[in-house]
Amino acid sequence: MNLRRIRAVSRKEYLHIIRDARSLAMGIAIPVMLLLLFGYALTLDVDDVRIVVLDRSGTTHSRDLISAFDASRYFTVVSYAIRYDEIETAIARGDALAGLVIPSGYADDSGGNESVPLQLLVDGSDANTAAIAIGYADAVVGGISRRIAVEELRRAGGRGVPDAIDLRPRVWFNADMESKNYIVPGLTAVIMMVIAALLTSLTIAREWETGTMEQLISTPLRGIELVIGKLIPYFTIGMVDVAIAVAMAEWLFRVPLRGSVLLVFASAAVFLIGALSLGLLISIVTRSQLVASQLAMVMTFLPAFLLSGFMYDIANMPPAIRALTHIVPARYFVSLLKGIYLKGIGPQMLATDALFLAAFAAIVFALANVRFRKKLV
Repeated sequence: MNLRRIRAVSRKEYLHIIRDARSLAMGIAIPVMLLLLFGYALTLDVDDVRIVVLDRSGTTHSRDLISAFDASRYFTVVSYAIRYDEIETAIARGDALAGLVIPSGYADDSGGNESVPLQLLVDGSDANTAAIAIGYADAVVGGISRRIAVEELRRAGGRGVPDAIDLRPRVWFNADMESKNYIVPGLTAVIMMVIAALLTSLTIAREWETGTMEQLISTPLRGIELVIGKLIPYFTIGMVDVAIAVAMAEWLFRVPLRGSVLLVFASAAVFLIGALSLGLLISIVTRSQLVASQLAMVMTFLPAFLLSGFMYDIANMPPAIRALTHIVPARYFVSLLKGIYLKGIGPQMLATDALFLAAFAAIVFALANVRFRKKLV
């Protein structure tokens, strides 16, 4: 390899990027825009369950129950129904996620030994949200039930019976259980995969379409020198994007970085080499900017979004799909980022994912070098 020739190719590509505002926009502005859009819009937290109440009891006890729901940080009582069908209408229209029906005998039964039947109607269109809302309601009703039981025992002269089991949960790594804390690191991996492949998928194809490839072929430039020279400028842009993503995660989204920031950049560098080489390989094979950009989007965005563990837990996927995820490089980068950001673990525990990522980068880079030929046909 000749370093002067590599430097000349890189300089040519740097000049093209600087002169072409679209390349700069794609390389820097689009990742920032996607981080802002997905970072704020994409959330799995259920913090505002709108509920309609049908209070057929109308007593102090039922109002205490309603107050307990309204005082919870997860529920908001949006309206009070008079008829049962009003709850159905509110849920069907999307005005409320759930409806609570308090029976007429609630005040009489709540002080007795029999359990009180309450009805909770939940919109199950989104099964995950519905399950979370039911869990919140169980917690509110469970707290009311324990309070009533203790009060009744005290009235009867008892001192109260402690719970048979005292569960004291302790949440590690994401104590506030905020979805943004694991969405933003994974989102960084998905965006970098897509942008990196898109950037380099146009490079070789552009040379063929503009007719400048013939000039490059006539020079002493070797294939590996062209590949490395083309990668260097976009690798620089990719690392700038990583720095922007880390800064946005820290100061804008307030995502704690518990591990080493150097480890984040080191893993990102390996990942970028693989992603950029994949885009370059697509560009070499297709020789068309339109086909290359479309193929790069299909081969990067969908696998990275669906099969990387960014949004959906890989352990819950069917066995055949789980096996398929092993060839998705974003899977390993997402695992690395979540481990560094949330758990603060070091290189020893991340070695397996890092090795897979390095192997992917080496294989794709080698394929791009092998596929490039200094021939017109």
